[in-house]
Amino acid sequence: MKNLFIIMLLTFLLNSALLSQANQYYSENRANLDSIKIKSQPVRVVFWNVENLYDPYDDTTKLDDEFTSAGSRHWNWTKFRTKMNHVAKTLLAIGEWAPPAVVGLCEVENPYVLNKLIYDTPLKPWKYKFIHHESPDLRGVDVAMLYRPAVFKIVSSQSTMIRFPFDTLAQTREILLVHGILFNHDTIRIVINHWPSRRGGYLGSQPRRNYVASVVRRLVDSVLQRAPTANILLMGDFNDEPENESLLEVLMAHTSPLPYFDTSLYNLMGIRNKICREGTLKYRDQWSTFDQFVVSGVLLQGCSGLKAAAGSVKIFRPSFLLEEDNTWFGDKLNRTYSGPKYHGGFSDHLPIMLEINKIGEH
Repeated sequence: MKNLFIIMLLTFLLNSALLSQANQYYSENRANLDSIKIKSQPVRVVFWNVENLYDPYDDTTKLDDEFTSAGSRHWNWTKFRTKMNHVAKTLLAIGEWAPPAVVGLCEVENPYVLNKLIYDTPLKPWKYKFIHHESPDLRGVDVAMLYRPAVFKIVSSQSTMIRFPFDTLAQTREILLVHGILFNHDTIRIVINHWPSRRGGYLGSQPRRNYVASVVRRLVDSVLQRAPTANILLMGDFNDEPENESLLEVLMAHTSPLPYFDTSLYNLMGIRNKICREGTLKYRDQWSTFDQFVVSGVLLQGCSGLKAAAGSVKIFRPSFLLEEDNTWFGDKLNRTYSGPKYHGGFSDHLPIMLEINKIGEH
C-alpha cells in the first residue's frame, strides 16, 4: 500500500512538472506566434467606454468620492476586481483568434487601474502596455490606449487639453494622439476621444462638443499638412450621432464613401448605419451610436500601406453584455450600476471593433 502511494505521488508530481513546462513554453513562444499571425492576419482595433473604471481609493484632487467604500456607490475591492475581470473577459472574447492589437478606452481613472488590468487579469499573458495622460476632468476619468508591442510599436504620443473660450471654468477629457507602426512597417496616427456629455440637454451641451470637434479637426489638419498620405484613425465616445452637427459639419466626417478624397474624413459607423442601424448605448427604448470610428480617405482606400476594412466594422453584442429589458422591451445593457444600485454587469456601452489590413495581404 505504501509503495502504491509513492508511485501515485511521483506520477502526480511528474504530470504537474510537464504541465508547468508546457505552460512556460506556451508563454515564452506567444511573441513568436504573434509574429506569425501579424504576417497573415488583419489587425483588430477596439474602442470601448468601460463605464467608470475607478479604483477604490479616494483621490482628493478629483470628484471620485462616490467610488470609494464610504461613498454613495460603496465601491470596494471585490467590485473593483469583478469589474477588471469583466473588461478582460470582453476584450479576450472580441479578439477571437488573438486579443485586439490596439484598444481605445474611456472612463478610466488612472494608471493604477490600467496596470491592474494588464497585469492582474487574464490579459497578463498577452503583454499589453498602455498610454495614458492625466486630464483635468473633474470626475477624474480619462481616455487611454492598450496595445500589444509585438504588433503595434509606439513612435510618439501627445495629449491635447481642451479649454473652452466661452466657459473657462469648464474642464473635460483631453484628446490622445498616438503615432505608431503596424506590421513592422506602416505608420498610423490614432486619436482617442471622449467628447462632452449631453448633460443639460442636446442643445445646451452642443457648443462644447462642437468646440472639441474643431480642436480635433485642427489636429487632423496639422497631421495632413506634414504628411498628406497619413493613415489616420479617430475613435471614441463622441456623445453625438454620426449625422449630428459636431461630427458631420465641424469635424467634416462624411457618412458616405463617395465622393472620395485622400485628405477627407469618413465616419465608418455613419456609413454602416445606412445599412444596419444598431446602437452602442440605450436610453429607454432608443438605441444611439455615440461610439464611432472615423478614418482618413487614405486609410479607407488603402493608398498608403494600410486599409481599414469598412465591412469589418461591428458593434460587439455578445449575450453576456446584454440582458432582457422588461420595461422598454428587447435588450438593454448589462451595466455595472443601474442608477445608484450596484448591478454587477459590464458597461453602459457596447464595444466597437474594426480590422486593418496590410495592402497585398489578407
